[in-house]
Amino acid sequence: MEQSKVTLSKNPGCLIQLLWFILVGSWVTQIWIAVAWLLMVLVVTLPIGIAMIDMLPKVVALREPRQAIHLRSGVATVGDLPQHNFFIRAAYFLLVGWWLSAIWMELALLVSITIIGLPLGLWMFDQAPGLMTLRRQ
Repeated sequence: MEQSKVTLSKNPGCLIQLLWFILVGSWVTQIWIAVAWLLMVLVVTLPIGIAMIDMLPKVVALREPRQAIHLRSGVATVGDLPQHNFFIRAAYFLLVGWWLSAIWMELALLVSITIIGLPLGLWMFDQAPGLMTLRRQ
């Protein structure tokens, strides 16, 4: 069974994203990440923390979440791929995801500070939710 994926995104222009990152996103992102991790540690507010990590690309550079269109056997479906088992994702998050994604996001912020590394940093921020919880996009 062959499957194709098309990703649609509605982002502002490159100049707007760059200006936002330089003036606002570069410093707000660090605060946003810290608050998200605090909410995840409190367990009761874990869903809010995960939702904040999902919104990270918008905070960094006004990037909208990608909307994926999956083509399988000639049938197009809009939305996420089927996800891994909840218990596998929860175990991964508890054992690996929380610390690995924290390091990943800090590296993304560090790479983004250089103008040359900004595209790589933005891509890294886009990948953070999947790295944290094995969320398939």
